Amino acid sequence: MTTTTTQQDLFVSTGLHTWNQAITRATAFFDACTDEELEKTISPGKNRVVYLLGHLTAVHDRMLPLLGLGDRLYPHLDALFVTTPDNPAATLPSYRDLRNSWMTINQHLTDALKSWTPEEWLQKHTAVSDEDYAKEPHRNRFSVVINRAGHVQYHLGQLVLFKK
Repeated sequence: MTTTTTQQDLFVSTGLHTWNQAITRATAFFDACTDEELEKTISPGKNRVVYLLGHLTAVHDRMLPLLGLGDRLYPHLDALFVTTPDNPAATLPSYRDLRNSWMTINQHLTDALKSWTPEEWLQKHTAVSDEDYAKEPHRNRFSVVINRAGHVQYHLGQLVLFKK
């Protein structure tokens, strides 16, 4: 194996590892919650745990078109979990459906990430024009995946408050 190939393999495995670590930790947290715990607020005056589950699911669903992976699976979640704050009076999907959506979207994304070549990881995402990408090549798929993994970790930091 050449040095370039080794560096490319390391680059891809780092992106996958970062993504998988965030998803695995969040999934373990949500799986450990009962339906009653999902309904509780993280701390007084803050979001409920279920809101963060729905929020992360909706944000990851938005990654599909952003990464050029096709249409969204759950666009209906935006109104409940992205464009409005947590509302305990809102009618939410069942907790079972939300958990299944979380698993489905992340499996779909993970399968796509595993199939990418190093060159595909560095392709521009769909929210950047060709002209802007030429000036700012860091606006690529890799940066989106790393950013979204960080987003999951940020919310996991909030969820630590819930378990205390």
